Order: sequence, then C-alpha cells, then structure tokens
Amino acid sequence: MTESTTLHCYIHPNRETTLRCNNCDRPICAACAIRTPTGYRCRECVKGQQKIFDTAEWYDYFSGFVVAAILSGVAAFLVTLIGGIGFIGWFLIAAGAPSAAVVIAEGVRMVTRHRRSRPLFITVAAAVVVGALPVILVQVLSLNLFAILFQVIYLVLAVPVVYTRLSGIQLFR
Repeated sequence: MTESTTLHCYIHPNRETTLRCNNCDRPICAACAIRTPTGYRCRECVKGQQKIFDTAEWYDYFSGFVVAAILSGVAAFLVTLIGGIGFIGWFLIAAGAPSAAVVIAEGVRMVTRHRRSRPLFITVAAAVVVGALPVILVQVLSLNLFAILFQVIYLVLAVPVVYTRLSGIQLFR
C-alpha cells in the first residue's frame, strides 16, 4: 500500500492540490496555476521567464516616443486632408489608419532595433495619441466636428494596431 501525502498550495495553505509547477516543483492550486504551452507554472516562474524578454534600454522609450509621435502627427495631418474628400474619405480612413499604424510600428521597431518591453509598447501607444493632439486641437479650435470625428476614428483604429504589432500579439493563428 502506498502512502499519499496531501499537497497544499504554497500561496493558499488551506487549499489541497495535486498540481505542481513544472519549473520549480512547488504545489499550486488551480487558481494560482498559469497554463503555458509546456504545462502549468506558478506566477513567480512565469514572471521570471517574462523578464528575459524585456530587452528595452532606457533610451528606447525616448526614441520610440519621438518617432511614434512624429509619424502619428503626419498621419493625423493626412487624415485631415482625407476628411475633406467626402464620402469616400470614410473608406480611406478605414484602410489608411491601420496602414499608418503599421508604418508607425515598423518605424519604432527600426529605431529601437527590435528591443521589446511592455512599458515600451504602452509608451509608443501613448505617443500615437500625443502626436495626433496638435491636429485635433486645431480641429477643435476651428469647430470642425467632422474632422474631429475622423481623427477619433484614426486613433481608435491606429492605437491598438500599433500596440499589437509591437507586442507580437496574434489574434489568429
């Protein structure tokens, strides 16, 4: 007859479990387990693995912000020009905003030499908004509501595309 010892989660000592982290072998409950392609891991091991992929240097934040803001300002100005076209402008915005976002993301990637970090991605996404603000401010001061709407559509489409393009999130495989 074999004796089985009851395992308890190292974070929640009152919870019995049969799971173990496949990296550090600590017992973890289902609430603490994070499923990875290689099995279940504890939060500390997952965080430790993620730190390996954060390669951004301090100057990448500055250079990425500047490049994204400048390119976004140019794209926002082009959106203003497209807004004057009329009905076909809606289609041009729907196709042009994601395309501009890809150009912005690739420009940032080139400047940062493909270094990565979640705070860098968030900084670049914020720079896209900051770059469009001067154009939006001009539109607000001239009370051109139609052009403001085009700018909002540009930002709603461009910011997530820039973030997902830089972070490597894949919605479909």
